[in-house]
Amino acid sequence: MQLTARNNWGHVSLAMLKSFLLWSFVLTVCLLVVGFPLVVLMMTVGALSAIILQSVLPISSVLLVAGMIIGINILAILISAALLTAKGVHPHEVSWLHWLHGEVKTSHQAVYASCPLTCGVVH
Repeated sequence: MQLTARNNWGHVSLAMLKSFLLWSFVLTVCLLVVGFPLVVLMMTVGALSAIILQSVLPISSVLLVAGMIIGINILAILISAALLTAKGVHPHEVSWLHWLHGEVKTSHQAVYASCPLTCGVVH
């Protein structure tokens, strides 16, 4: 009985780890691709912060600001992935992540200009 319970717990923890890693990947890709304006805004604020901090911390202001921005982004992605994993939401259940499923969702069929002339021709 204990062997079955231990084996089941290992399967559940492996599934949760897989879901966490998949959510981390998906959120990172979404931040880099979709959140590009947000990244530009963060870098602008970071550059201005580094310029302002240069008078107070002349040597390490750029390193401090860059580290904080990168750390906050990584922390936000990991916390979001942990919350989504804890709630039991799997990335394959989300409808707007169709690129993750490998299924192409075509909205229309391509019609070429020469089709009325050549579509009926059989080789």
